[in-house]
Amino acid sequence: MTQFAKGTFVVSLQPMPFENASSESHIGRMSIDKQISGDLVATTNGQMLSAMTSVKGSAGYVAIENVTGALAGRSGSFVLQHTGTMNRGTPSLSVTVVPDSGTDGLVGIEGDFKINIVEGTHFYEFAYRLPSN
Repeated sequence: MTQFAKGTFVVSLQPMPFENASSESHIGRMSIDKQISGDLVATTNGQMLSAMTSVKGSAGYVAIENVTGALAGRSGSFVLQHTGTMNRGTPSLSVTVVPDSGTDGLVGIEGDFKINIVEGTHFYEFAYRLPSN
């Protein structure tokens, strides 16, 4: 059965070196760390790769982040995979749990993590499934 978690998070992005990239390259790398609150209480750490283009509003990114915390009375960790694009200002984003990445009380977790930014505040809606205890 699909369950839903909602809340907010604060994200910290820090530039990191991108090996073998020329100074003219539009490719970047950043660390991505979050403090998540609400129905999911967790911290994350991961990395993001991004590509900008010469067309305003067009870009892409991928990221992997490890989430460690508590959800629905269970503690453990899992991995989120991000795939995002901006096509001339129109966003498309998919953030999903990597299959079989759950540990401890979150073994078997599946789900989709939706992000919405309103006036600078990051909100999430996490539709997830956990096996019965």
